[in-house]
Amino acid sequence: MDEKQYSDYVKQVTPTTNTFRNVVRAFITGGLICTLGQVIYNLFEYSGMEADTAGSWTTISLILLSVILTGFHLFHPIVKWGGAGALVPVTGFANSVAAPAIEFKNEGQVFGIGCKIFTIAGPVILFGLLTSWVGGIIYLILLRMGVM
Repeated sequence: MDEKQYSDYVKQVTPTTNTFRNVVRAFITGGLICTLGQVIYNLFEYSGMEADTAGSWTTISLILLSVILTGFHLFHPIVKWGGAGALVPVTGFANSVAAPAIEFKNEGQVFGIGCKIFTIAGPVILFGLLTSWVGGIIYLILLRMGVM
């Protein structure tokens, strides 16, 4: 197979995407999740909670809703339609922890759930902590130098 044939083959098997459609769907999905979060927040605040407490309970509620939808296999169709709009908010992170736990539960509590639960979320946690640590060191150095 020469280079031209290979290039034609790659074009043939590579799925095509409609970027504009994907962006619009992600925007709609993310917007609906954020709107739901705002409604939940307003309900908590209306019930008499302080703003910080209402915000925490809103986050917990969205995580719980995401895990429940994942458990009933309803979150995947949302992600399939909305893409990054469903995966970027905290709901996507909750799904990335719950989905492997559900998928590998047949392998047992330790080797299934315990070992596989962070296969997707683990790198996010690791690099989030590493980045915040490096940012903190840079901030400390700039603070000591009198720049900040």
